[in-house]
Amino acid sequence: MIPFSPPRIDQLIIDEVIDTLKSGWITTGPKTKLFEKRLSEYYNAPATLCLSSATAGLELMLRWFGVGPGDEVIVPAYTYCATANVVVHCGATPVMVDVNAHDFNIDISKVKEAITPRTKVIMPVDIAGFPCDYDELYQIIYDKEIRALFQPRTETQQKLGRILILADAAHSLGASYKNKKIGSVADITVFSFHAVKNLTTAEGGAVALNLPEPFDNEAIYRYLAIFSLHGQSKDALAKMQRGAWRYDVIEAGYKANMTDIQASIGLVELTRYDHDTLVKRKSVCEFYHQQLNKYDWALLPPLTSKHKISSYHAYLLRIKGINEDQRDQIIQRIFDRDVSVNVHFQPLPLLTAYKNMGYNIKNYPVAYQNYAQEISLPVFYDISDRQQLQVVEAVVQSVEEVLA
Repeated sequence: MIPFSPPRIDQLIIDEVIDTLKSGWITTGPKTKLFEKRLSEYYNAPATLCLSSATAGLELMLRWFGVGPGDEVIVPAYTYCATANVVVHCGATPVMVDVNAHDFNIDISKVKEAITPRTKVIMPVDIAGFPCDYDELYQIIYDKEIRALFQPRTETQQKLGRILILADAAHSLGASYKNKKIGSVADITVFSFHAVKNLTTAEGGAVALNLPEPFDNEAIYRYLAIFSLHGQSKDALAKMQRGAWRYDVIEAGYKANMTDIQASIGLVELTRYDHDTLVKRKSVCEFYHQQLNKYDWALLPPLTSKHKISSYHAYLLRIKGINEDQRDQIIQRIFDRDVSVNVHFQPLPLLTAYKNMGYNIKNYPVAYQNYAQEISLPVFYDISDRQQLQVVEAVVQSVEEVLA
C-alpha cells in the first residue's frame, strides 16, 4: 500500500534527536531558541516563537489581540476545524465566507461583505500551500470606510487601529507571494509542523511576528514566551542559571512551549528544506500535472501564478462534474488498488459542531462543490517514481470506471 504522507525520518534526524537526548536538555532550551532564530532568518521576519502546535499559536495570538465574546473573526468555510475552533475557544464568533473555485482559498469579494463593526481579525488560510491574495486583503482593511467601522476594545487593538491579518499558514512554509516568503507577508503568520507537514517536528508550530510600527516584535516575542509557559517569568533554561531559581507568574497563561527534541528535528529539516525537500515535492506535483493534464475530467490545482509559488504541501485534484457519492466511490476504488488518498477538507459547515451552531453548507456552494469533487493524492519525500506512476494509474482507472 502506498501511504499518503509519512514523515521523512532518516539518520540525520535520528542522530540529532539522540544528541538532544544525551545532552540532558529535552524541554524548551538552546535548540528551540536556535530553531526560532533560523526560522526568522529563513522567511525574514523580525521574530518567531515556536510552540507545541499551530492551533496553540492561533489561539495565543487571538488572545494577545484581545479577541473575546462579542467579537467576530472572518475565516474561510473551507479549512481544517482548528482555524475556527480557536475562535470559539476565545468566546468570539467565526464568520465563515465562501472560497474560490480555482484555488480553494478565501474569496476576497466575500470578505468585504462579511466585515462588521465587530470584526477584529481576518484569518486567511493558504490551502495546500498556495498563498492567498494578501495585497487584496490589505486593500480591504486599509479602506477608509472599513477602517472607520473598526471598533477597538483593547489597547493593542487601538494601537493597530484596524483589522488584524492573522494568516493560517499551516500548509505554506516555503511558499512565496510577490517574491516574499510566507512568514513576512501578513501581520502574524502561524505555521504547523505536524507529522504530515512538509517540515515536521512530530508535533509543533511557530508564530512569525511581522507587525508594523509602532509595535516592537521582539518585545511581543518575549511576552509571548512567558504567556505560552503559564505566564511564568522564567523558562527552565533561565531558571537553571546559578542562583536564578526564583520566578514569578505575571498572569494565568497557557502551556504551549516547544521542546528541544521537537526543535532538533526541525533544525535538520530546515537546513535542507529549499534545496531538497521542496525540490522533491515540486517534482511530484509537476509529475501529477503532466500525467493528468491529458484528461478532460481532471481539474488540476494551481502550483504557481504570476505572483505566487506554492509550498507543494498537498495535491488537491478535482474530478469535473462528479457528485460527492461518486467521489467516494472513486476513493474506495483507489484504495482497492493499494494507493492511499485523502480529502482536504470537509468544509466547516458540514461538521456536527458547526451545524449545531447554525452554519449551513448551502450558504457556501463553492466550498461544497470543491469538497465534493476533491481527492488529495500522496505527496511525500520518499515516494518513488514507480509509486507516483502507480498513483496516477490507480486514479485514472478508478475515475473512468465510475464515470463509465
